[in-house]
Amino acid sequence: MDMAILLVDDEPTILDSLRTQLRNLYGERFDYETAESVDDAWEVLEELLADDCQVVVVVSDWLMPGRRGDEFLSEVRSHFPQIGRVMLTGHVEREALDRARSEGDHYPVLYKPWDIQALKTAIDQAAQDSD
Repeated sequence: MDMAILLVDDEPTILDSLRTQLRNLYGERFDYETAESVDDAWEVLEELLADDCQVVVVVSDWLMPGRRGDEFLSEVRSHFPQIGRVMLTGHVEREALDRARSEGDHYPVLYKPWDIQALKTAIDQAAQDSD
């Protein structure tokens, strides 16, 4: 079964950089899918799951047009608890993190610019927690 990591950010250059760095870290172990919005991310998730691809982790930005990343990650958890979640953001409101924690939705939060080893650790942990 194929396994994928879904990267969600409204900045294409961030998505390209993440995909390249993760491919350098994990090689062909995963497919690296991207989405530039929450709506696109849902479409990609549905397509991957319909193709029997195991989505291991979703890495999402917080501040995106239309919907916030914390809301999206909470919805992912509700619908697909087996998928790990990581937030990667340039800024996040403390209230959003507090709300997620109070709802029992724990996931790593990393800030841009990210440290690639910290991101790898967060992805590995999220994938393990979702097993």
